[in-house]
Amino acid sequence: MTQATVEGSVGGYSHEAFLYSGMAEFVAGTTSFIRRAVDAGDPVLVIVSAPKIETLRRELGAAARRVEFADMAQVGNPARIISAWQAFVQAHAGAAQLWGIGEPIYPERSPAELAECQLHEALLNVAFDAATPFTLLCPYNLEALAGDVIDEMHRTHPFVVRGADRQACGTFQVVGPGGPFGRQLPPAPADAARLSFEPGGLSRLRSFVTWQARLAKLDPDKTASLVLAVNEIATNSLRHGGGRGELRAWTDDRSLVCEVSDQGHITEPLVGRLLPTLDSGLGAGLWLANQLCDLVQIFSSPSGTAVRVYQDR
Repeated sequence: MTQATVEGSVGGYSHEAFLYSGMAEFVAGTTSFIRRAVDAGDPVLVIVSAPKIETLRRELGAAARRVEFADMAQVGNPARIISAWQAFVQAHAGAAQLWGIGEPIYPERSPAELAECQLHEALLNVAFDAATPFTLLCPYNLEALAGDVIDEMHRTHPFVVRGADRQACGTFQVVGPGGPFGRQLPPAPADAARLSFEPGGLSRLRSFVTWQARLAKLDPDKTASLVLAVNEIATNSLRHGGGRGELRAWTDDRSLVCEVSDQGHITEPLVGRLLPTLDSGLGAGLWLANQLCDLVQIFSSPSGTAVRVYQDR
């Protein structure tokens, strides 16, 4: 079998998928990409699983000291990944070229996590100015991922790399002007606990979430984070979502889920993913929820918005 080589593009922002089969192809392709950056003296950040980081360190040897690594599991919530890339780009402002490898999609992801990782991949296409000298490579394991995941990859990446071959994706789709959140909201369980809230009702809402967390046996730190996150999202409903809302809560096999719904409409694609500026403060509540919780999902259309917050038990 011939070794894969990933050359990468330079000169502007490029978001590329890297298809591989098995660890040998992953290592060969990613190390060729990394060594190109290291040999040029360019900054490079690799965000993959901890075992893959260790494998790459061994393969790169002394060159690994010139690479920044981050464990994808430690980054956590997929909505935090873009801010990690932006922090890397800002930290190296003025560099001639920047390089990154990020693998957010892997078989262990839950269905909800997978959906948010796929949304993350789509949003990467609007996260950076076209002139930003940043090449970002996203590995996809053909041996481990389902066919529909690979199909979606072709819709969220302008370019696909396999071995020495780099091609434009004919099925690539740009995030539409109506925003990326107009997707079908999966129904909440019929037995989900419910609470309607209006101005003056946030104290009752916080008590409700605290009780649901106790029933779900969440630890105190996770409970406090969830209560704060839901309070922030409900505050957004009161300010921007018609002045009232509804909270539902239930547990699945892994998490306590809280859903806040209202009559608002969110169209800003990167809301909650970028650190809000002091002058605007827009998206501060969703940003905070993403920092405090394991997963946040937004479903929004002109008929209303639902935000689901997951806290693992």
